[in-house]
Amino acid sequence: MSTTGNGLELPAQIDTSVAHSARVWNYWLGGKDNFPADRAAGDAYKSKYPLIETFAKESRDFLRRTVTHLARDAGIRQFLDVGAGLPTANNTHEVAQRIAPESRIVYVDHDPLVLLHVHALLTSSPEGATAYVEADMRDTDTVLAGAAETLDLTRPVALVISDVLGHIVDWDDALSLVRRLVERLPSGSYLSLSHSTASDEAHRAVQDEYNSSGAIPYIFREPETTIAFFDGLEMVEPGMVSWPNWRPDANTGTTTARAGWGAVARIP
Repeated sequence: MSTTGNGLELPAQIDTSVAHSARVWNYWLGGKDNFPADRAAGDAYKSKYPLIETFAKESRDFLRRTVTHLARDAGIRQFLDVGAGLPTANNTHEVAQRIAPESRIVYVDHDPLVLLHVHALLTSSPEGATAYVEADMRDTDTVLAGAAETLDLTRPVALVISDVLGHIVDWDDALSLVRRLVERLPSGSYLSLSHSTASDEAHRAVQDEYNSSGAIPYIFREPETTIAFFDGLEMVEPGMVSWPNWRPDANTGTTTARAGWGAVARIP
């Protein structure tokens, strides 16, 4: 039986011979939970588009800064992270609980590989809590019912959707799931959402090749489209911008290439 980079045995349904988007992302972020097929795919992508590794780190840093803002400046103490992916550095609970140890975080994913690493997402400060809901993010009733076991959904919640909606190929499906979740959260909650786009035609061509390889596809969408996720919400400054331009701090990279956009908005 195969094992991960952390020595965990893999269930039989996890095929390590085919690249997996979460593991390739983990590789680009410097993680250990990837296999030769993932590294080969990641290296092939990077050889044709070297900035991809930088973009992955920019996406992760956008998550760090937005969760920091929500916990430190907006006073949010409850987080629902949908499509959590493999744990790496600066997971949502780690960022939030560094600022407010009493924060409560629920992660949602249905990938068996992520489930294998759920222990890393369930560490928590003594004052707070973390939990995991095994569900497809499109099944919003199951997501919210599971979240309600840990979070008080009558009080403000930060809904975090970090660069995963490109895996939902149909645009109407992606938009609908966000709206269904937002509609069920109380006033004073927030949406933090990011989405990748093609920084240029070379980037788009490499992604199209990756999508045709048998790996789980990711669909680029332009910010002129994805801003619709925030319809009816109160955008937090500076609005919807490229990842490095959302409230940069001393640890934010300086690349100007546009690989992804994101925003934070308050639910009125």
